[in-house]
Amino acid sequence: MGLMGNLLDLVFGGRRNILAETAEVFRENAEAGAVRAADLRLGAMTQFAAEFAAPRVGLFDRIMDAVNRLPRPALALGTLALFVAAMVDPLWFAARMQGLALVPEPLWWLLGVVVSFYFGARHQLKAQSFQREIAATVSRAPQVAEAIAGLGALRATTPGTASAGRDATLALAALEPEGNAALEDWKALRC
Repeated sequence: MGLMGNLLDLVFGGRRNILAETAEVFRENAEAGAVRAADLRLGAMTQFAAEFAAPRVGLFDRIMDAVNRLPRPALALGTLALFVAAMVDPLWFAARMQGLALVPEPLWWLLGVVVSFYFGARHQLKAQSFQREIAATVSRAPQVAEAIAGLGALRATTPGTASAGRDATLALAALEPEGNAALEDWKALRC
């Protein structure tokens, strides 16, 4: 056992694993990589939390929050206002549209990029939130199906729901009517 013990001590001795250490030269240790990734996520979340830790009570913060809420309603109401303007004063509307025809194409591209980034980010946020809700709902599907099956087994129309099985006493007790005090009192009054 001396030679084998020395060989095993060489490979695994000293609380080291030379095979694992050698393999880590060519391939990342999955556990250590997961720890680094978790530390990175924790650092990012801590940074985001620090940004929103201070309450926004200043006038500037309130104004900026209000300005950030304006684009969607302004675009929607502005578009409706254009339809109303076209119906109320078609000549005024046509003159404004001719003015828009003079806007250079690169400026239209820039407007498209700005609007796409603004609404695209919001759309992505909402889509991801929707996907999380769907995933949570789908994960509850087996429990819901099991509960529905259990409720279906309790229906009176389900065969065997009130079956006494092989219990003869239970079957006979089910056939005998129970006493009804109100009915017996009524019978007593009639006689």
